Amino acid sequence: MSVQIQARFFAAARDAAGAESLALAPQSPTIAGLLAAVGATHPEGERIFGRCSFLVNGRSTSDLAHPLADGDRVDVLPPFAGG
Repeated sequence: MSVQIQARFFAAARDAAGAESLALAPQSPTIAGLLAAVGATHPEGERIFGRCSFLVNGRSTSDLAHPLADGDRVDVLPPFAGG
């Protein structure tokens, strides 16, 4: 049974992913697996994704090995400037 994840991308991450949101079934159900699935079709994303922060169902994590479950939503947030 594959795990279906909803990923939303913001600002530069959106440009790198080529979409505002994607429904993905990564081979590895982790944030790293999710990013690898996106990077397979958008390799330029690797440069941006490595500097991003992540929200899993609204909760912040920096752990790329964070496990994902079916139906999870991951927000990919690039660094923001300003204050």
